[in-house]
Amino acid sequence: LPQVCFLGRSNVGKSSLIRALFSLAPEVEVRVSKTPGHTKKMNFFKVGKYFILVDMPGYGYRAPQDFVEMVEAYLQERRNLKRTFLLVDGVVGLQKTDHIAVEMLEEFGLPYVMVLTKIDRASKGLLLKNVLEIQEFVKEKTQGCFPQLFLVSSLEFSGVHLLRCFIAHVTGNLPTVEDS
Repeated sequence: LPQVCFLGRSNVGKSSLIRALFSLAPEVEVRVSKTPGHTKKMNFFKVGKYFILVDMPGYGYRAPQDFVEMVEAYLQERRNLKRTFLLVDGVVGLQKTDHIAVEMLEEFGLPYVMVLTKIDRASKGLLLKNVLEIQEFVKEKTQGCFPQLFLVSSLEFSGVHLLRCFIAHVTGNLPTVEDS
C-alpha cells in the first residue's frame, strides 16, 4: 500500500492532526497525549485498503534516542512512501530543528509538503508573517518541497478537509478532474 508520513517537532500537533484527519473514520483510533514528545516509535495507521499513514516520533525536545537511525532508515528504504508531511507550528514558525529536517529530506531527494499547524492559536499578523517567511524559504532554499503550504487547525478543523483530499490524491485515491 502507498504510505505517507507525518514528521515534525515534538509538540507540533502531529497526533492531534492525525486524529482530526480521521475524525470521519471512527475505526481508526488515535491517542493524543497531554505531554509533548509522547510518541516514541513510529505508529502505522492503515486507512482501509487505500493507504498507510505513519506518525513519526517528534524531533527536538524529548526526541527518542534512536530518532535519527529510525527515521532515516524509514525515509531512505520505503519505496512506497508517496509523500512526507513536515509539520511546522504556526505560532513559532520554522525553527532550527525544522531546518535540519528540511536538509535531511532534501538530501534524500524525497518529495515533501509543509503543513502549518495550530493556526487557531496565532494572531492573523503573526500567522501572515510566518506564512510569508516559509513561502520565501521554500522558494529560495528547497527543491523537493511542494510549493503550496497547508494551513490547519486540529481544534477548529480548518484546512483539514483540503489536506485530507491532498493525501487521497498523492496516494492515488482521488482522481483529478482531468483523470475522471
